[in-house]
Amino acid sequence: MTWVAIGLFLALAVFGMPLAFALGFGSLAALYLLDFELVVMPQRMMHAVNSFPLMAIPLFMLAGELMVRAGIMDRLIAFANSLIGRVHGGLAHVTIVSGTILASVSGAAVASASAMGSTLVPSLRKYFPDAYAGAVIASAANLGPVIPPSNAMIVYALMAGSTVSVGGLFMAGIVPGILLAVGFMLIASYISWKRGYALTGDTFCIRNVLTQARRAIVIILMPVIVVGGIVGGIFTATEGAAIAVLYSAIIGFVVTRRLKLSDLPGCLYRAAVTSAMVGALIAFAASVTFVFTIEMVPAQLSDWIQAMTSDPMVYVLLTMLLLIFVGMLIESNAAYIMLVPLFAPVAVAYGIDPLWFGFLFMFNLVIGMMTPPVGVLFFVMSGITKVPMMTLVRESTPFVVFQFVVLGLCIVYPPLVTWLPKALGF
Repeated sequence: MTWVAIGLFLALAVFGMPLAFALGFGSLAALYLLDFELVVMPQRMMHAVNSFPLMAIPLFMLAGELMVRAGIMDRLIAFANSLIGRVHGGLAHVTIVSGTILASVSGAAVASASAMGSTLVPSLRKYFPDAYAGAVIASAANLGPVIPPSNAMIVYALMAGSTVSVGGLFMAGIVPGILLAVGFMLIASYISWKRGYALTGDTFCIRNVLTQARRAIVIILMPVIVVGGIVGGIFTATEGAAIAVLYSAIIGFVVTRRLKLSDLPGCLYRAAVTSAMVGALIAFAASVTFVFTIEMVPAQLSDWIQAMTSDPMVYVLLTMLLLIFVGMLIESNAAYIMLVPLFAPVAVAYGIDPLWFGFLFMFNLVIGMMTPPVGVLFFVMSGITKVPMMTLVRESTPFVVFQFVVLGLCIVYPPLVTWLPKALGF
């Protein structure tokens, strides 16, 4: 019946049905053919979303919405501009630095792309072609799920169970995230120099840096407080997300004074819609996972793979190759929910560090947000810049290739991922 669920899901998804409902109909058909009481399905769905850790996702999304409405982008851009100075690709560097800081606030790539796109595109298009501007913003936005706090890491930890912690995954993303940001800036410099783009950015001045740092410090402190509290065990990820919402509201109402009471319904609505999409995927996927469990698919998959190879590294490489294709075709949240319960237990059976494997799994699917045909960031940036999607894909190729290079480095040199979490006791 597993193949019935998978086959029906793929067929309905190909014909354009939303992935959550395609998962639901696939599991419904399998449960019916297995002669189960269909009341099991809503029970499994309710059990899946009745989760205290899962509440962190809508709260972090709301915090991101409030911070954007509070006008943090203006301060982040000014601070980043003061740091960069007048260099080749300076404004592209400003975008990447702003995306790095925003990633530590929003935790989501799409939210970061929307915020930066609406704020930075008018300035970027004065110096760069729209396609290049869109590629830089999409790449910077893709730091959102890698640098903590990350909604993707929360979903992975939830689906993997007790084998990996949210705090550990958060810390695993810091070194690769910084490596990505530095690499993106080097790529932007090379492209700007090779194409002869004009020098952009403010002349470096330490007084200006200190002034802009003072204006941005309240924003920079938010991830320090929230992520530091989660990692230090002071509060859980959900409690940290609630603190992030309160902190964002205080910044908006008291510090920047750009957030109005009339903005709250819109922020709540957008956070609720995005959270509902994730929640629906988790709920319907739980019924599919139940079908996999009763048919012992994880155990069979583990036995089959271990019969093919006894080498843990071969298993990791095979999984990464599979996920590259999955990321091209399936939305990342759906992929976490469907595949983590299958592949994470097998990794544990091989004796693979679950934290290392979890980050690789998550990062691979994050790169999928910039690989066609389901590169969601390209759809966002195409809508903002009015540039055809395939043109954005071509301009983004160096940035995507570099992300795969970093993924490869994390595979062949695990301490890039595990050193910081282990140093902090995870």
